[in-house]
Amino acid sequence: VQLQASGGGSVQAGGSLRLSCTASGNILSPINAMGWYRQTPGKKREPVAAITSGDSARYRDSVQGRFTISRDNVKNTVYLQMDSLKPEDTAVYFCALDYGPDMMVFSDNYYPKLMGQGTQVTVSS
Repeated sequence: VQLQASGGGSVQAGGSLRLSCTASGNILSPINAMGWYRQTPGKKREPVAAITSGDSARYRDSVQGRFTISRDNVKNTVYLQMDSLKPEDTAVYFCALDYGPDMMVFSDNYYPKLMGQGTQVTVSS
């Protein structure tokens, strides 16, 4: 399975970006959850948002109300609309998918096995 993310870039604080990620290849079963993680140098990778096939979503507290995750189950694509961006949102963003329920637990200590290569998001003040 390949996960191809796009949409990263550089914006000023208060701006918006939309990330997208499509899963392709040998997808063996219905995908339970798709989502996004992010990482900055020297820090652990952390979950940002996740969504089930039934559109149940979870968000990290720091992005709640500013980020919106959505999903197209037919296209195996997940989106992350990021509004009111802050400099602390600067990170490499990784998309991920999980056939099981664990990603929706939203633990900082769980990393799905299937994760894309990442796209850089830079927010300047």
